[in-house]
Amino acid sequence: MADSTQAETVETVGSAQPAKPSKDEKRAKRLAREITAFAASHGGSAEGQLAHIGRGTTRIALVGANGEWGVLVAPSHETARRAAELAGLTLEDEFDGEMAAKVRTGLYEWTRMAGMQIGGPANP
Repeated sequence: MADSTQAETVETVGSAQPAKPSKDEKRAKRLAREITAFAASHGGSAEGQLAHIGRGTTRIALVGANGEWGVLVAPSHETARRAAELAGLTLEDEFDGEMAAKVRTGLYEWTRMAGMQIGGPANP
């Protein structure tokens, strides 16, 4: 009798389906792919900083090795942190002067900032 019970247990365990990733894990993996692609196209590496921006969402600010920057938005702080972890992103505690000094702004940013302040050209 013990043998038949053991055989049933092995069958049940062997036929179990792998657990599906949660919705948050899928989002984190998608964001991690975007972070990895950003780093690859901007000097091979990037660093980032996470900041709560409202209604539970978190901004992932990215600065590439070449000074280019970008922003992604995650639905939660946990998802943002998991995405950074999956992508191997170096996270800074603050977007301070040291990190800001690495950011390279171009004509578009300066034109856009002037446009918002003093009636410069509209968005292209």
